[in-house]
Amino acid sequence: MEARMAEKLSLLPDQPGCYLMKSEDGDILYVGKAKNLRHRVRSYFVGAHDTKTERLVQKIADFEYIVTESATEALVLECNLIKKHRPRYNVMLKDDKSYPYIKITNETHPRLEVTRKVVKDGGKYFGPYPNASVANHTKKLLDKLYPLRKCRTLPNRVCLYYHMGQCLAPCVRPVDPNEYGSMIKKIVRFLNGGHKEVRKELEHKMKQAAEELNFERAQELRDLIRSIDGLEEEQRMSFLDDKDRDVFGYAVDKGWMCVQVFFLRRGKLIERDVSMFPYHGEEKEDFLTFVTQFYYEETALPHEINLPVEVDNDLLSEWLKVKVHTPQRGKKRQLVQLANKNAKLALDEKFRLIERQQERTVVAVERLGKAMGIGKPHRIEAFDNSNIQGKHPVAAMVVFVDGKPEKQEYRKYKIKSVTGPDDYESMREVIRRRYTRVLKEDLPLPDLIVVDGGKGQMSAALDVLENELGLFIPVCGLVKDEKHRTAQPMIGDPPEPVPLERDSQEFYLLQRIQDEVHRFAISFHRRTRTKSLVQSKLDAIPGVGEKRKRKLLKRFGSLKRIREASIDDFREIGIGDKLARTIKEALQDETK
Repeated sequence: MEARMAEKLSLLPDQPGCYLMKSEDGDILYVGKAKNLRHRVRSYFVGAHDTKTERLVQKIADFEYIVTESATEALVLECNLIKKHRPRYNVMLKDDKSYPYIKITNETHPRLEVTRKVVKDGGKYFGPYPNASVANHTKKLLDKLYPLRKCRTLPNRVCLYYHMGQCLAPCVRPVDPNEYGSMIKKIVRFLNGGHKEVRKELEHKMKQAAEELNFERAQELRDLIRSIDGLEEEQRMSFLDDKDRDVFGYAVDKGWMCVQVFFLRRGKLIERDVSMFPYHGEEKEDFLTFVTQFYYEETALPHEINLPVEVDNDLLSEWLKVKVHTPQRGKKRQLVQLANKNAKLALDEKFRLIERQQERTVVAVERLGKAMGIGKPHRIEAFDNSNIQGKHPVAAMVVFVDGKPEKQEYRKYKIKSVTGPDDYESMREVIRRRYTRVLKEDLPLPDLIVVDGGKGQMSAALDVLENELGLFIPVCGLVKDEKHRTAQPMIGDPPEPVPLERDSQEFYLLQRIQDEVHRFAISFHRRTRTKSLVQSKLDAIPGVGEKRKRKLLKRFGSLKRIREASIDDFREIGIGDKLARTIKEALQDETK
C-alpha cells in the first residue's frame, strides 16, 4: 500500500458518512456509506476479498469521504451521490425507473389519470402498478363505470364522452358536488380492493336492464363485470389485514444480483417487479443500496416493507417513516421466501440463456471450423453482390467475430470496373479492393471468407486472394435452393460440400451470416438506386446544377417531397419562385 494512501487511511474519523473511491484518472468508481468510516474504508485494503470486490480494489487509486450527522443522512447522501455520479461499480436502478399510479386529481371537477410522478398536490394516488398496461386498463374500466370529466381544460361545448355517458359535462352544466363526492368514494373503494361491492351493483343493474329488454345495456354491463373478474384473477395471493405492503426477495450468483418485489395492495398481490444487475460490493450493503434507491423521492409508500434479511431495518424505517420488517415465520415469511425463490429462478434462467447463446455463437464457430478442417474461424468476413440487370451494381461485406455481428466493421462498395450483370467479376473487384486495403493498412485478416454463391464466386475470390495478393485464406461458398435459402456450404479448391446437419447450430450460424450480408447489400442497393433515380431527373432540369441538386436532396430527400413542396419551401434554401415553378412542373410531367 502506498505511503500516501496509508496516511489517509490513518486519518479517517470514527463517524458516519459516505466515501467515494476513485481511479488513477480521478473517475469515481464506487460510492458507499458507513456507520463508521474508519472501519468500513480500511476494510477494502486489508484482508482477502472475493473476485468481484478484488476487481474493484485493484482499480482504487484514491478516495474521498463526507462526514454526516447520522447514519440516516449517510443513507440519503449515498443515494444522491450515486444518482449524480453514476459510478461504474455501484448498484443502480436502470434509467431511474418509476412506476405508474392512478391519480384522482384535486380539482373542483376531479379527473382520473395515470401518472409516474407522485407529488404532494392534494391528489389521491393508488398503486404502484409495475405494468403500465394494467394501470391503463383499470383506468379505462373506471372511466366506463364513473363519469368523471376527461378533459384537462374545460371546453366550451360537450364532447363525445358526454354522449357516451362517460362524463357529466361540467363544461356546460352545473354538477352537484355531492354527486362527484359519491363517485369519488366509490372509485376509492374500488382501487382499495372493493371489487366485490362494485360487481354486485353491476350484476343488479345488468339483471334490471335484461328485465326491461334493454339487452344492449345488459351486454355492456356484462362486459364490465368480466373486466373486473379479469382484475381479480391477477390477484393471486391475499392477506386478511388489507394492508399495502412491498415484499422483497433477492438472490446472488456469479457476481450478479436479482431483486424481486411483490406489490400487495389492500392485502392482495397485484404485480411484481424484477431487477437484475452486476454487483461489486458487499451483498447486503448493495441490497440495501438498491432498496434505498427504490424508494428515493417516493411519496406514495406502502404501510409495510418486508425484507428477506436484516439490512439496517431501523435505519430504513426511520428514513421512510414506514415499518420495515424481516418476518421470521408465518405467511409473510412464506411470501418473502417465494420472492427469494423467484429471484433465484430468474438468475438461473439468465445463465441458461447465456449458455445457449454460447452454444449458438462460440461453440457453433468451433464446430464449424472443425467441420471445414480449418481450425476455429474467430473472424469471418462475408460478401454479397446486388444489382438489377447490371444497373447500379454494389457489394457489401459483413463481419462476424466469435459468431456475433460486428456492425461497426461492415463495409459497402460501389462496383466501378464491371459493366453488365457479371457476379464473378464483381466478386473479383470487391475482394481485390477489400484485401488490398487490409494489407496496406495492416488490418486484421479473417480466418474464413464467406461468399454468397457457388463454385464461380469461390473461384473468383480464390484467384484474387492467392494469385494477385498472395493470401491463403479459406473461402466458403453458400449455395441457395429454389426458395433462396441456404442449402449447401462448400469449401476448398476444387470446392467440396461441407457435411453439416441442417438443424445444427453451425448451419444456423452460416444461415444468419448469409441472411445478414444479403440484407445489408440489398438495402444499400435500394438506397443507391433511389438516389441515382432522383439525381438523374434533377439533372435534366435547366438551372439545377450540382450545388442546387445537393440542396434539394438534403432539404427534401425524395422526388415526391420536392414535387409536393410549396414555393415557400424552395425559398428557404435560396431557390427563387421562377426556378421553383420550373422544377415542380418538370417533376409533375414525369408523373404523367
